[in-house]
Amino acid sequence: MITVRVTFYSYFRELAGQPEATLSVAPGSRISELLAQILERFPKMRPMQKSMLIAVGVEYQRPEFALSDGDEVALFPPVQGG
Repeated sequence: MITVRVTFYSYFRELAGQPEATLSVAPGSRISELLAQILERFPKMRPMQKSMLIAVGVEYQRPEFALSDGDEVALFPPVQGG
């Protein structure tokens, strides 16, 4: 298993009930598989799953991005402007 740290930003912190979590996934797992685990653990986030912005390190990534041990994943709600 590899370990990934997930940080929740903005109101995602409230939905998760915590600012971050450390999760374990199988080697070679993709963001989509991590996201399924996150939504299982934090079901209040499910309504937002199609509009989440996901970054690994400092770059936004797609669901098929392969994770590595020690990656830092950040979840952001949709950007709003005004």
